[in-house]
Amino acid sequence: MRLGSPLSVKKARIEIIPLIDVMFFLLASFMMLSLSMQRLKTMKMDLPSAVKAVSTRKPDLIEVRINRNGDITIDSKAYTLPDFMTLVGQRLGANTNVPVYIKADTMATHGDVLRVVDSAKAVGAVRVSFQLDSEMPAGR
Repeated sequence: MRLGSPLSVKKARIEIIPLIDVMFFLLASFMMLSLSMQRLKTMKMDLPSAVKAVSTRKPDLIEVRINRNGDITIDSKAYTLPDFMTLVGQRLGANTNVPVYIKADTMATHGDVLRVVDSAKAVGAVRVSFQLDSEMPAGR
């Protein structure tokens, strides 16, 4: 027969949560200590200031504007459709990879824009794209 002891018997238990807290505290302490142990020796220097370079060369591209009447302008000079095709053909003769940027007025008709795109492609333009405005015109 087994007699009970007047003292209660408790089983030993290891609590992990306080150990984790202690490990994080030690880790943070060692990190801060290692950062403060480094001595950085620096020299004062007068460094030159950066200056933005200015390009004097205009990029080789054809910027075509189409107004609401369907008129074609390149570099503020008006062209008819045959003259436009001649000009684009000449520029493509010098450099076959010249991009053609088309910027149409918001009131220009779809047909006028497509006529310019088709004319540019007919003379051999491979890179034809549109310039878009992010602003909506007033009254729309």
